[in-house]
This record gives sequence, structure tokens and C-alpha cells, in this order.
Amino acid sequence: MIDSAQMVKKIFTQKSGRVETNKGEEYYNSLFEKAKNRLKSLRAQPALRDVDIMDVLETEGVNRRDFMKWVSATTATLMLPPMFAPLVAEATELMNRVPVIWIELQDCAGNTEALLRSSAPTVDDLLFDVLSLEFHHALMACAGHDAEHQLDEAMEHFKGKYLLFVEGSIPTGMNGNYGTIGPAGETFQEHLMRLSKDAAAVVAVGTCATFGGVPAAAPNPTKAVGVMDLVRGKPVVNIPACPANPANMVGVVLHYVLTGQIPELDSLLRPKFAFGYRIHDNCERRAHFDAGEFVEEWGDEGAKNNWCLYKVGCKGPMTFNNCSIIRYNEGTNWPIGAGHGCIGCSEPDFWDKYAYQRPMANANIKPPTGGVERTVDEFGLGLLTATAIGIGVHAVASVVANKKSKEEEEK
Repeated sequence: MIDSAQMVKKIFTQKSGRVETNKGEEYYNSLFEKAKNRLKSLRAQPALRDVDIMDVLETEGVNRRDFMKWVSATTATLMLPPMFAPLVAEATELMNRVPVIWIELQDCAGNTEALLRSSAPTVDDLLFDVLSLEFHHALMACAGHDAEHQLDEAMEHFKGKYLLFVEGSIPTGMNGNYGTIGPAGETFQEHLMRLSKDAAAVVAVGTCATFGGVPAAAPNPTKAVGVMDLVRGKPVVNIPACPANPANMVGVVLHYVLTGQIPELDSLLRPKFAFGYRIHDNCERRAHFDAGEFVEEWGDEGAKNNWCLYKVGCKGPMTFNNCSIIRYNEGTNWPIGAGHGCIGCSEPDFWDKYAYQRPMANANIKPPTGGVERTVDEFGLGLLTATAIGIGVHAVASVVANKKSKEEEEK
């Protein structure tokens, strides 16, 4: 059993796994030609849904200018140079050529609800109206045997071509009988394995599907696991978070439409374009962390002045996601912007390890040589006076410097 100090040290000394954002002219020229040929091939295929993306956007009040702004932002999110923007725009029009089967397992349907309950849907939300969604428990009109028949028909007709989206964890305890589905009482595990067998790729959406999420939290009575723990020999993409950001879902689909392949993944099978950076790296409150200015308790002066939330439990320094860049609801806001620290919902076992309103560990970790600036992202945690509350090593030095500065001013 690893103790908290070892765990924190491991987190802050691991490589961030950041993607190489510039792979050279030759690479991008080759990818551009490949994407052009891929889109040409898709355009020659019949549309699976008679839906025009521009008609959908116009109905919701999104004009061409707004759409092209979204295209530019999405191209950047996918870490592609501007020359790809016209291809990304074309790919959105061809999303109705890619069949999608979406299943719900052991979950709250939060990722689906995040899309459905949007009062002002974003372009990302609206693109799901264009996808050829062949099966979705929560959205389809038919039920019972009719729904099962539609699923079987879609699997047969699009064999080897469909993207399988999975929402929810898979219970493996009691021979999988904690979760069954269909007239034959098929377990969730059997259901997943049957559907993933002939999928082009499997996309696990939300933290439950990726790492087990809430059902897998201790003591994990149903022995819940994520998709990647069961599916083998098939491309698997994890899009964690609770709920997953629609922009990241669309990004994965667009990458597949553009290239016919899944995006580059990290060691946890997350797309690097979305999970290649820590929340902390691009946080709007990072300057307060560097200055040693922290919220000590809810409602204090620090909270009123939007200071760093690390000491009240923000897990931004150890959480990989692009929330601080793309945010939610057309970039309107995100949890830290709304005044609450990151709870690390895109990381494995976050319910057991991260979701507390206090720093992660009591750890006496000394900063390595080289200076505070360089070591903040290598260690990030240290001992804060006699209280033994873990905070960033950089923060410790910053707090001391900040206090010394104030004392000098008072003198």
C-alpha cells in the first residue's frame, strides 16, 4: 500500500506527457493530403442521415461567421495548423457518413444529459444532431424487442465501420449479474464485448466508462471497471471527466472523420490534444499560486479576490484536462472560474483520492535543487509550517516571500 507522500511524489515527478505541437512541415503536408483523400472518399459515400449541418446551425441561430470561428478554434484544439481549417469545416459536413452506436451501462447518463439539457446548444452540441446515431438508449423512440432488433440490424449493416460510444462502467462482480440488459438478460460485460467486436473503434465517454468512476469507488461492491479493462484488440479512446466535455467528444469524431484513425493517445488512452496539459498549467489563478496568494477558507478575502484554491482542495496541479482552455458552454465558464477548485474528475480513482476540499496529502517533500520556478511542476507539494498540510513547493516559497514583502512594507 503506497502512502500519501509517495503517491504525491510520484504524481509530481511523472512526465506530463505533453504532445509535440509542431511536428514539422513534411508531417503536416503528408497528413493534409491524407485527410483530403479521406474526405473525398467519404463524400463519395451516401449520407446515412439527410441532415445538413448548415441548416441545423441556422435553425439554432448560428451564422456562418460563428461557425468558422468554431472551426478555427477546433482546428487549434486538435493541434493542427491553420491550413487544416477548410478540411475541418468539410469534415463537420461529412459527420453524417460515420455510423455511431451509443450504449448506456452502469451510469447516471450525465454525459448524455449534458448534451440534451443545453438551453443554448453550442456547435459541439449541435453536431450530435448531424451524426448518424444508429442506437442510443436515451434518445431512440422504440423500446423493448424493437430496440434490440434495431441494434442488431445496425451492427450487421455497419459491421467494422461504426464507432461504439460507451457511457458507464461495467460491473464484473457476481459474474456480471449486477447489470443486465435485454430480453435474454445479457450482462453489461457480455453486451460490451459483443458490440465492441465489430466496431471500428470504441470511445469510452465519461469517467465511469473510462476508469470505473463512482461505481468503482471504495468499496466497489459491484467490482466495476472501465472499458479499457475489458476490451482488447480494438482501438479504445478514453474521454474522461464528469461529465465529458462535448468539445472533446466532437474532437475525437472529427479526427476520425479526417484521418480514418483515432487521435494520438497518452498512457491512459486519453487523446493528447485534450489531456496533454495539467489544469494548473493554464489556470487563470496560476499567478496567485505563484504569488503565494491562497484562499484559506470559503468566503475569506482570498475567495472574494479570486485567489488560488489549492489550499481548499483544488487538484489542478495533478489533473490532466483542457477545461482551463476550452471551458464549458461555449467557453462561458468552468469550475475554477465559478469559484470551486478542480476535483480531478478526469483522473483514475478520483472519488477515492481527489474529491476532497483539502490538499491531497500530508507530505514533507523537500524541493530539488534548481530553484522554485523550475521545480513547481516537478514536485508541487511540500510541508506548510507545523500544520503539515501539503501545498505546492513553489507555493511555500511564494508564501514566505509574500509575507516578507508585507513585513518590509509595514516597517
